[in-house]
Amino acid sequence: MLRWQTLGRSGLLVWVVLIGLSQAAAAQDVKTALLPAFEAVQPKVIAWRRDIHQHPELSNQEFRTAKLVAEHLHSLGIEVQEKIAHTGVVGILRGGKPGPVIALRADMDALPVTEMTDLPFASTVRTTYQGKEVGVMHACGHDAHTAILMGVAEVLAGIKDDVRGTLVFIFQPAEEGAPPGEEGGAKLMMQEGVLEGPDAPEAIFGLHVGPLLTGKLYYRAEGFMAAVEHLHIKVEGRQTHGAQPWAGIDPIIVAAQIMTGLQMIPSRQLDITQAPAVVSIGTIQGGVWNIIPDAVEMTGTIRTFDPAMRKDVLERIRRTAEQIAESAGAKAIVTIESSTPVTYNDPELTRKMIPSLDWAAGENNAQEWRRITGGEDFAYFQEKIPGLYFFLGVNKEGVGLGEAAPNHSPHFHVNEDALIVGVRALTGLAIDYANTQ
Repeated sequence: MLRWQTLGRSGLLVWVVLIGLSQAAAAQDVKTALLPAFEAVQPKVIAWRRDIHQHPELSNQEFRTAKLVAEHLHSLGIEVQEKIAHTGVVGILRGGKPGPVIALRADMDALPVTEMTDLPFASTVRTTYQGKEVGVMHACGHDAHTAILMGVAEVLAGIKDDVRGTLVFIFQPAEEGAPPGEEGGAKLMMQEGVLEGPDAPEAIFGLHVGPLLTGKLYYRAEGFMAAVEHLHIKVEGRQTHGAQPWAGIDPIIVAAQIMTGLQMIPSRQLDITQAPAVVSIGTIQGGVWNIIPDAVEMTGTIRTFDPAMRKDVLERIRRTAEQIAESAGAKAIVTIESSTPVTYNDPELTRKMIPSLDWAAGENNAQEWRRITGGEDFAYFQEKIPGLYFFLGVNKEGVGLGEAAPNHSPHFHVNEDALIVGVRALTGLAIDYANTQ
């Protein structure tokens, strides 16, 4: 048995370093040996992605997708838990060597978007969403995320005896938000204990495809994606005929003043050298062409990256809306509902795993990236345990930054040749993390 008294302080340090180097070398050997497995799984990943893309399902309705995932995990000999947060699937792979518990996550839901691509496997699915008939499309790339993680599960199950620790594969529903009146997504999975119990992970990794240079990986320590709030403002005035505005209190004019006032908050009241913020109004409803209504309702979104700034922004929004309305004799009722926290990449974890991303993407193909004002409910997992979330570029070959349709567009495109980089990345992160603990 090695003892402090035998080695001494400097001897113990050398021993620890040697152990670390040997584990890192072992991880590199395992990853190198997996190159044929990556090549073998690549056409399967593409086939799964096309199948899921052609059969998209909205949030909390991912029944077919969940069945496909569960059957695949069962076929690999992985323990499977189903119907978590309605349609979520969790697979547990116990490695042949002692080590930590690590989680890998993919989301499965599609969007109420009518596809406008010319793909031979384009979605023709239609359904009813909030009382309206809509098309359904994987316009955000969750089909790719699911297929990538299915591929990772197959690769790692193939070397089960060499895997250190336990891997938890989380296939999450409803990342885009649960239907009105329902719960769902990462938050509900957390409530149902997905990160608790004897197989509680100590770290979690996830990725998102996006309109970035194909095959490249993009990361950022600390706040990477924004906290998201839903904003609802009801302006109550007093109804009158449009020909006699002096006989009432016009909530439409007040609403317009509030919208202008809200834009003064990020542009003139915040120290934007600390962190950016966005306040956007997306809808305004009320009245008919010749009648000034009793009330107008507005909805919008708030995006922030800093907790202190977030609190300040929310207070300013309430105060601005209420006092502008009061000055006109109207009343503003402000409701703010939190959707997701900041997607916060643990700085130490990010630093340690950059070599894994470099290995997966190739030399000079993994890079630090700017903040993204979109939101991600992966953030709920990161509130519980350290996590790393990153982006995979899936533009068509030769298409530059800013030239491709964005996520949520009916024209959103995924370069399937890049998907294997995602498989390599999540596999490499799992192996390297386990071998550095």
